[in-house]
Amino acid sequence: MSSTPTHVAIIMDGNSRWAKQKNLTQKDGHKAGVKAARNAIEFAVKNNIKHLTLFAFSTENWRRSKKEVKSLMELFVEAMKEETPELIKNSVRANFIGDISRLKKSIIVKIAETKGLTSTYKPKMDLNIAISYGGRWDVLQAVKKIANDFSKNKFEEKDINEKLLNSYLDTSSSPDPDLIIRTGNESRLSNFLIWQAAYSELIFFRKLWPEFESKDFRRALENYKKRKRNFGKRS
Repeated sequence: MSSTPTHVAIIMDGNSRWAKQKNLTQKDGHKAGVKAARNAIEFAVKNNIKHLTLFAFSTENWRRSKKEVKSLMELFVEAMKEETPELIKNSVRANFIGDISRLKKSIIVKIAETKGLTSTYKPKMDLNIAISYGGRWDVLQAVKKIANDFSKNKFEEKDINEKLLNSYLDTSSSPDPDLIIRTGNESRLSNFLIWQAAYSELIFFRKLWPEFESKDFRRALENYKKRKRNFGKRS
């Protein structure tokens, strides 16, 4: 296999716990998380990773307090304003996956603006920001679209296979992740890319997300290189 994963996905967990340990506010923790995300993006570009997916806000996160959700969305818009010039500088194309319709119209407009500004050049890397995203939601919305198109006779039952379903997923523009990294001392996917992660290599860090550095990302890549991926076949 290639020594460098084509697609890395990261569950960025631990912002609030990091802030609590530092006697800081949740917003301070999330701001520190944005900085760690920026560093991860720059590292991925420099190390020739072609696709990077960052889990920013899940469908389950809507259950948090209105105050925290409001703060997170404000920070998200602020981060897009600040980071878009850096994405352009590094030739990164931004994409947003998830149930975007649940977001405020002003945020949807900002997302469209960022996508437009980062789509005018040949990208060194494709960046997927997962916001209002859930793996079960992704599969369900794909199934609904397939059912709708099937009812319109766009294809026959024999045409329904994994390749077709993949084409309806929100991640259809990227290959399945080779490597999924999770910080925060938790060892689960938490409804992240559950279809796409079928053969992903998983690496879990005890470190909280704001503590995640380039050396940790490099360590994950070195670990990945040592793994043997047979996809069910005998070597």
